[in-house]
This record gives sequence, structure tokens and C-alpha cells, in this order.
Amino acid sequence: MKFQKFLLSLLILFTLISCSEKQEKISIIKEDNLENQMIEAYNEGLEEFNKGDIFFAVKKFNEVELLYPQSIWAPRSNLMAAYAFYSSLYFNDAIYELERFLEKYKNHPNTDYAYYLLAICHYNQIVDEKKDLGEIIKAKNYFNLLIEKYPDTDFAEDARFKLELIDEILAYKELYLANYYLSREKWIPAMNRYKRIVNQYETTIFIEEALFRLVELNFKIGLEHEAKKYASLLGYNYQSSEWYERSYKILNKNYKKKEFNKDLNEKENLLKRFKKLFD
Repeated sequence: MKFQKFLLSLLILFTLISCSEKQEKISIIKEDNLENQMIEAYNEGLEEFNKGDIFFAVKKFNEVELLYPQSIWAPRSNLMAAYAFYSSLYFNDAIYELERFLEKYKNHPNTDYAYYLLAICHYNQIVDEKKDLGEIIKAKNYFNLLIEKYPDTDFAEDARFKLELIDEILAYKELYLANYYLSREKWIPAMNRYKRIVNQYETTIFIEEALFRLVELNFKIGLEHEAKKYASLLGYNYQSSEWYERSYKILNKNYKKKEFNKDLNEKENLLKRFKKLFD
């Protein structure tokens, strides 16, 4: 019992010592003039941001908005708070600040930047393409919005590149599910997923395997004519591909490998014409 009392006393002593040594940053406003107070708070926020104290920096940026909400410094401070969170990978906090900015400061000159940073925050939270569909869709929507509303900006140019990567992610998700159904001999759901890749993600690296699987599945269920259509499509666009060679081996011996002569002046890409056959 005495030993337990001794431990309790020791714990209280250490707590008192730690509390006395703890120094908490306190926000102190020195200037009397409101505008000077605002500028001081903003500069202090920048200083703390550069030091790496993100949370205190955000506190100072939020003070600017409270002190002078109608000034040009208020939206700047809001964006700086968002960027501070983003730079430290606090994406959800950054998203909150950015959504607040877009709601509060409509038609601001830096709205394009806010949308871009918002898209990037969602994009950077894509960890597993099989699970993070919500983040993928949000990022895609914001990137598309940037391209639509601000097509000539650097943000739109990067958005186009990011959308290509997102399409690769979405195509892989479809391929993953299609292969899952295929492994369980669920032919129709598998075929639908492969067709989705052909119809929606034809520029991705997964198009070749999707076409091969459609050859394989159609041949397996007795739709030889459909299998040949997909083999022709695969051969025309990816004749040197390993997937085309594999699809060619599936078909019967009477089906000969066709040589294609591409006409560069064709008005319509053959890929699109073939796709119409399957609509």
C-alpha cells in the first residue's frame, strides 16, 4: 500500500514538473491599427509556416480572416492555410479550407488554383484503386472542371496529364474485376468489364489484354464470329503484340492472320468503327 502511494506521489510530481516546463505558443497582437494587426498576423503565419509549425501558422492565417474579413488578405490567408495543411499531407484539413474558400470567396482570381489544389488533395489520397473509387471520382471531376472552365492555364495542362493517369487506374480496376469474374467462370460479368475497357479506356495500356480476353471468352462460349471481330481489332491496332499472337492461336486453323494496310488519311479510326459493331 505504501509502495502504491509512493508511485502515485512520484507520478504527480513528474506531471507538475512537465506542466511547468511546457511552453505553449500564445498569439499576441501588438499593433493598435486593425490593418497593421492583420498584416502582422499574416507575416507571423508565414514565418511559422517556414519554420514548419503548420498548426500555429494556420491559426495566424485564420486570425487574418477574423480581423479583416473584407480585405484582400483574407482570401489569401485562407489559401495559405489550405496550402500549409496540404504541404504537410493533412489533405482532409486542406480540403476543408479549400471548400470554405470556394464557398466564401466566389469569383476570386485564384479560384482556378483552389480547384487545382482541391483536385490534387483528392488525387494524392488514391492509395488502392480497388477501394478508393470515391477519391478517384472526385479528383477526376475537379480536373475536368479545370479543363472546362480554365482551359488555357497551367493547371488545366497538368489536369489533362493527371486524367490520363486516372484513366489508367480506372481501367486497371475494371481489369481486376473482370479477371476476378473470369477466374470464377462468370463469363458474362467478365465480358461486360472487358467491354467497358474497350469502350471507355481505349488509350490505356490495358486495352490489349481486354481485347484478347474478349476473343478468348467469345470463342469459349461459341460466338466465333464475335471472337474474330475482336481479333481483327486487336491485330489492326496491336499486330506486334503478344496478346494478338495469343488470340490468333485461339482461333481455328482456317482463320488466317490478316495483314492490314493502314491508310493515314482515313477520316475515321478503325478502332471506333469496330467499336460500333458492339454497341
